Amino acid sequence: MKIGPLENKIPPAPAGAQRKPAAEPATPASPEPSAKVELSATASAIAGGLADGSFDAHKVEQLTRAIRDGQFRIDPQAIADKLLANARELLDRGRH
Repeated sequence: MKIGPLENKIPPAPAGAQRKPAAEPATPASPEPSAKVELSATASAIAGGLADGSFDAHKVEQLTRAIRDGQFRIDPQAIADKLLANARELLDRGRH
């Protein structure tokens, strides 16, 4: 993978070359402002539901056992339906 022009590469220092001591990093006078982040209603609901750290251990064990035993089945129709529903929701949100 080519990241930049090869002509701009700095040649490696000779094996016995002396290293210069690193300059002390400059400390900014004041911190830069942070970017403002807003979660969508769906993301907030998901984050709120997971905030307590609880989960259904019994369901996780059932899924683990089904996968391990080769009995877990994936329903591609259900996955496609959910993807389409999510896409519709996003598109409808963009129109309002």
